[in-house]
Amino acid sequence: MAFVLSDNLKAFVNTSFLLLLCFFLTSHIRSPTTSFHVTSTQTAKPPGCAGLHKLKDHHSKCLYIKSHHPCLSQGYVNYLQLYYCLCGSHPPFGYVLLALWLLILFYLLGNTASQYFCSSVENLSRVLNLSPAIAGVTLLSLGNGSPDVLASIVSFRSGSGEVGLSSVLGGAFFVSCVVVGIINLSAGSSPRAAAVRIDRSSFIRDVCFFVVVLSSLFAILLVGRINIWGAMAFTSLYFVYVSIVSVTHFCGEKYEDLAMPILEKEELNDPVTAAKEAWPEGEEEEPQDSASSLMLNSTASQYLKCFLYLMDMPLYLPRRLTIPDVSEERWSRTYAVTSATLAPIFVAALWNSKRGSKESFAIYLYGGLVGIVLGLIALHTTMKESPPKKFLFPWLAGGFLMSVLWTYIIAEELVGLLVSLGFIFGVSPAILGLTVLAWGNSIGDLIANVAMATSGGQDGAQIAMSGCYAGPIFNTLAGLGLSLVVSAWAVHPDSFVIPVGSALFEILGFMIGGLLWALVMLPRKGMKLDKVVGVGLLVIYFCFLSLRLSQSLVLVQVV
Repeated sequence: MAFVLSDNLKAFVNTSFLLLLCFFLTSHIRSPTTSFHVTSTQTAKPPGCAGLHKLKDHHSKCLYIKSHHPCLSQGYVNYLQLYYCLCGSHPPFGYVLLALWLLILFYLLGNTASQYFCSSVENLSRVLNLSPAIAGVTLLSLGNGSPDVLASIVSFRSGSGEVGLSSVLGGAFFVSCVVVGIINLSAGSSPRAAAVRIDRSSFIRDVCFFVVVLSSLFAILLVGRINIWGAMAFTSLYFVYVSIVSVTHFCGEKYEDLAMPILEKEELNDPVTAAKEAWPEGEEEEPQDSASSLMLNSTASQYLKCFLYLMDMPLYLPRRLTIPDVSEERWSRTYAVTSATLAPIFVAALWNSKRGSKESFAIYLYGGLVGIVLGLIALHTTMKESPPKKFLFPWLAGGFLMSVLWTYIIAEELVGLLVSLGFIFGVSPAILGLTVLAWGNSIGDLIANVAMATSGGQDGAQIAMSGCYAGPIFNTLAGLGLSLVVSAWAVHPDSFVIPVGSALFEILGFMIGGLLWALVMLPRKGMKLDKVVGVGLLVIYFCFLSLRLSQSLVLVQVV
């Protein structure tokens, strides 16, 4: 028992150290341009930049943006200047360019999280000897929710807090209503999933805790301000959730150990199981394609792969050269040594984005020296054939930190683009965060969870449903919690004033209503995935969406 506690304490200390280091690095890395603040849900015009829309021709608008400092947006690209100066005479071209860049940023955000971040946290969970239940609600939840969490922190630090609030709550609402609803609809119409039952205790635990989290957030928004202690208390609710999951997982394992001999005896005496095992499996004959069509398809696929490779290379190479990756399927000693060398220089470049020239030279020098030392160590401790088997923690920690930094940079650029688009189209950035950003960050959950629920059998459906609630709980407590901690710390000992709009109370009300609908209806259906549950959740979500869109179009006014 003492050995188990020692391993858990070691894993907790190492995980906490990595998270604190990520928090320290992201809090000291700022983009080279300043940001404009959005303080009202009904306007997307930054203060000091409202006179732009009074001008008629694109040339005068371009000069106005260049001469007015508040018109600068956060990020490494000034999207307002790009649109009004470069594409001012051809607005459709500007729309296409910004839309294409929006898709690229969404791709980079999801690809960085899935290919680098999730790989690092999965391997870290094994190195730290975390149980699957604990890893699922800590590191793996962090891997899946990193885009939402970092986008929320970025928006609060840039002064566009409503974008962060809307994106996290919008994503949580989308997953807990739309994804769960589609899972129930898909599984309810699938003969294979007709007998699938969700674990009652896990479902009630997750949904009830999520209701408690949203009720706590409702109280915070109702007050309208929060100090550092209140923000830390709200964030610490996640540790309460992890503790509850750990206890229930431990008790469940003890129950399974007691019940296993009885189940094995019943399975041996089950005539249906014996008949299935004895039944000969027939071999299905696969259709044969002609040689010419195979050659044609092969040639076309080769051209397509070559085209996609060339298109993806400028997006792939910068991350590959700076994120250490020791996974078996992507191991390359050349990339490993290069990433160990360039990662400190990349961090130094980000660190220098807001500092003077005298400090910059010293920081670049230190970054270069550290990079050379790490590169030489990597060169002498790695082999060409396979990734290292010993001392994996420094490699995985480096991959974890660098993937967090890349995700943070991409999220910062994405939030800056959304705020700029809100200004260009005259739409509140909070609406864009609630829809575009929330949908973009949640589409992966939709595809993965629905596929797992419909084709993964009993275990797949259970994992998918648990993920639809554990993920939003993490995003809400970690994303909004850490954002509130950062913002409250910046104004300590004063309280941080939260940018609250009517949309936030509406989404909380509808979300709690969706959770209560699932909490009541699914047990009444015997914990079987059912169409009635799915239809009800989708109706709740689209009622809210219709209300918000009508309000943004000034069709409905809520006082």
